[in-house]
Amino acid sequence: MRTWRIVNDINTLSPEQWRLLETGNNPFLSYAFLSGLERFDCLKNQYWQPAHIAIEEDQQLLGFMPLYIKQDSYGEFVFDWAWADAYHRAGRPYYPKLVSAIPFSPVSGPRLLVRQQEKRDEIQNELVRAAISLLDKNRFSSLHVLFPDEIDFNTLIANSGLKRLTCQYHWFNNDYRDFSDFTDSLSSKKRKNIIKERKKIQNSGIEIERLTGNEIYPEHWNVFYRFYCATFYRKWGEPRFTQDFFQHIGEKLPESTLLILAKQDNEYIAGAFAMSSNDTLYGRHWGCSKDVPFLHFELCYYQTIEHTIESRLKKLDAGVQGEHKLARGFYPVAMPSAHWIRDTDFRHAIKDYLNSETDMLNEHIAMLKEHLPYKDMI
Repeated sequence: MRTWRIVNDINTLSPEQWRLLETGNNPFLSYAFLSGLERFDCLKNQYWQPAHIAIEEDQQLLGFMPLYIKQDSYGEFVFDWAWADAYHRAGRPYYPKLVSAIPFSPVSGPRLLVRQQEKRDEIQNELVRAAISLLDKNRFSSLHVLFPDEIDFNTLIANSGLKRLTCQYHWFNNDYRDFSDFTDSLSSKKRKNIIKERKKIQNSGIEIERLTGNEIYPEHWNVFYRFYCATFYRKWGEPRFTQDFFQHIGEKLPESTLLILAKQDNEYIAGAFAMSSNDTLYGRHWGCSKDVPFLHFELCYYQTIEHTIESRLKKLDAGVQGEHKLARGFYPVAMPSAHWIRDTDFRHAIKDYLNSETDMLNEHIAMLKEHLPYKDMI
């Protein structure tokens, strides 16, 4: 008989059973990534309390939903601070809430994971109903499923989820032969600007190392982690990922890991970290010890675009925020999320708000597309 239960530690599940789940080969949904977050203390003191839902039958894992109890809204990238403020002003608690997402990572992918060759629709609907049951039983304010793939999103909306859209920036590989082939597709002004920015880096005597898999040694992670921490201390406070976690990912997912380091006068001065699936490169983190004009663009955009082309990947996902990405060939893309609000009055109010917000976001994306730098779009 199929039953569902709460899993507070993914490391208690079998890696062999996890490999039978359909994750779309997304590295952020790998056992190594999600269990590593818990094993190496990335969630400790960050208000991401694991409360995953597992559906099992005869001790076999048939379905799984990554799920967390949250006491704030940091690390989600679908911003609901205004909702929390409205609850506070109404004298009601918004936290704790439930969130299904990849902590600190605004990447899309499956959220309703089903064992291969199982009854997908049945198990996905059971996962959603279990999450809603957990919401009601514990009287959490809300449930939020962030950046699900299209199939999962349709299931979530069919189960009365409220639709919300968020703007992200993705670069698409139109079968480019190399970076020059890409820049040739841009308007003259934008092409010259990118070439100028890259030339300044070259003329600064900066060497770029693009390392993958077993090319990345502990000393590289040590260097990058200093840059990563410096960015967080400067902007957001405590770093989210631990150094042990990065090294763990490099060891367990070498084929998915990319590290880009910049060296000047024989000293590393900056680094960027990315991960890849079968068709997508996900640019994630960056940091530096020295401010050099255009170095951020070189490591986070131009080097990752080159890697995407050379690896014959279809897309580069640069995440949320940053309209400066448009001039470098990134498209604005509407990414969905689904939400359940337990209190009836707030649910109606938020539903009306989301209808208006969706219209505004679609108009905003249409406006942004008018500023894309491609010759055939001008």
